Amino acid sequence: MQPAGWSLRGVAGLGAAAALAVPAALYAEGMTSGFTLFGTPGLVDMPSALSRPDGEIASTLAYFPGTTRGTLTFQITPRLSGSFRYSRIERPAFDDTLYDRSFDLQYRLLDQGRYMPAVAVGLRDFLGTGVYSGEYVVATRQVTPDLRITGGIGWGRLGSYNGFDNPLGALDERFETRPGGFSGRGGQFEIDQLFRGDAAFFGGVEYQLTDRVGLVAEYSSDAYATESAPGGDFEHRSPFNFGVNYRMGDNLTLAGYYLHGSQVGVQATIALNPSQPPHDGALGEAPVPVQPRPARATGDGWNTGWTEQSDAPDILADNLAGRLEDEGVELAGLEVSATAVRVRFRNNERDAEPQALGRIARALSRTMPASVETFILVPERNGVALPSTTLQRSDIEALEFAPGGAEAIRRRADFGDAGRLSFQGRAADVAQTPRFSWSIDPYTTFGLFDPDAPVRGEIGVEAEASYRLARGLYVSGAVRKRVVGNLDDIERESNSVLPHVRSDHALYAEQGDPSLSRLLVEHFARPGENLYSRLSVGYLERMFAGASGELLWAPSDSRLALGVEINHVWQRDFDLGFGVQDYDVTTGHASAYYDFGNGFHGQIDTGRYLAGDWGATIALDREFANGWRVGAFATFTDVSAEEFGEGSFDKGLRFTVPLSWFTGEPTRSSRSATIRPLTRDGGARLSVPNRLYETVRDYRAGDLERSWGTFWQ
Repeated sequence: MQPAGWSLRGVAGLGAAAALAVPAALYAEGMTSGFTLFGTPGLVDMPSALSRPDGEIASTLAYFPGTTRGTLTFQITPRLSGSFRYSRIERPAFDDTLYDRSFDLQYRLLDQGRYMPAVAVGLRDFLGTGVYSGEYVVATRQVTPDLRITGGIGWGRLGSYNGFDNPLGALDERFETRPGGFSGRGGQFEIDQLFRGDAAFFGGVEYQLTDRVGLVAEYSSDAYATESAPGGDFEHRSPFNFGVNYRMGDNLTLAGYYLHGSQVGVQATIALNPSQPPHDGALGEAPVPVQPRPARATGDGWNTGWTEQSDAPDILADNLAGRLEDEGVELAGLEVSATAVRVRFRNNERDAEPQALGRIARALSRTMPASVETFILVPERNGVALPSTTLQRSDIEALEFAPGGAEAIRRRADFGDAGRLSFQGRAADVAQTPRFSWSIDPYTTFGLFDPDAPVRGEIGVEAEASYRLARGLYVSGAVRKRVVGNLDDIERESNSVLPHVRSDHALYAEQGDPSLSRLLVEHFARPGENLYSRLSVGYLERMFAGASGELLWAPSDSRLALGVEINHVWQRDFDLGFGVQDYDVTTGHASAYYDFGNGFHGQIDTGRYLAGDWGATIALDREFANGWRVGAFATFTDVSAEEFGEGSFDKGLRFTVPLSWFTGEPTRSSRSATIRPLTRDGGARLSVPNRLYETVRDYRAGDLERSWGTFWQ
């Protein structure tokens, strides 16, 4: 029998020879890349150099004796992917079971060319306890439309079977050894480990048997030393793995594997892409068409005599309000002159703001006298005027059915600050909405990564109410009652050496039912051009009560926005009633928000956190035109890794999913979730509602541009 290294070199050589002989056009379409048992694109255990479709989110659950892994993988850009993994690992060598969190990154350096394979570099478990830590460089070649070959070199755990001296040692002798030093807390980037120590080859072959069935065989360079110690359920007899996967539909794939000559494993993967909704097109009602004005020479429809009629603004407002109501838009104010109209509105239904603007423009074309040429559209939220959009009626009439008409409208529109607009016109008497509103809805809450129960949750009922005292001044509250769940069963107590500003969440879950979720008075205003303000007083969130003030500078036509917030709060009693505890703190942050374009948005918050620590939070989100958001954040403060405890620093992933993506029906409702590997006290920030940037940003020019294609929809 040949050594395993020889087998791999033979496979790699055969693949290279075959690739040189196959014209590029033959495999231009290629095969869809599968997922490894680690939940990343690749073979069985080993990675490949391929990427998933841009923007795809995949959730993978894998099991084989001794190990269960759940992984979330996001194709951040066409070349860069990131993964978060939660694993249950039986470790007979340590006589324990480890619940491990790990992060991966992979970047595709080269695309496949006529002669060259695709090449990628990756880091596995680069920000965790180091149980799966490893690095690799891998190449993949599509040989025929149904056959693909992968070969690579790995370090760390990926260099643990049949390893050899590190070839990078020729550059620097420090690469020859891989230092230890993982703290066991996780969360630290051990940069001195990268690409060091013994290296090993790995590789494999994929074959597409039918349009739904794929076969894979690999040579693995992972020795599974931790899992295969005597006394465990896993035994490593061979470096070879074999698998079959079955694609049940566009989103679900099932797979089975024979692993390392001794074990059987199974895996399920659900993959979806935010840019590909499950339905074709919107399911709501089609808009009414634009009503063109008559030509000037055909009659007196263009005269301005109507302006002398005393009740003209009120009549126009009534007509417009009826049409807007059909579109899910509420008329909040109207001013009109002989040649222009300014409409103040609340978009209650359309999650794409340009779609609401397009429907308002159509309604204006059917209700305004022919002499009115300029439409000034001013959105309102929380009683505050947001950035305005000014359109010319003649453009609306000319471009409704023109190729590229929506983009032409955007180029000709004027986006500005509503506060700087001067307008000489007559205001209509527009009836305001009822001052009081309420709702009773179900709620769900989840808790993750508790070793005693990795997934916890509860379902209950939440009653909310709001009363508008004046424009921009509101009082609101919410109460909750648990119906079923196990969040109140958490037995682990906080071991934090910092003030327990978040880590006592189990006590709130246990004692706070029913609970007063929030009860506060909020005031929103426009203190100046491009400026917005908020003042909130009361029971601001689940764990803290007090006062919060915020000021935001956000020019409509700028990628940059700046804000400052200051709070003084008291920690609430665990029963979530009206009482507070002795702990109080003053916190605050200066924030910068920046739109990088291409759907990427960054945010930096610097200041003081709830535990009294000082530092900064860095966040980066990818945002899709339909409202999906996927992002990551990390907080670094003057709390040391030892003081912070397990995880070393606060970090996590966050998601926002619009319900319209699933239903196809217009709605502004969405669901947001934040996944933190651990909830600790360092870097904890107040969760005050209605922060200004998210209130204002939808109507800024850059955000409108992202979804402007919906203008005529």
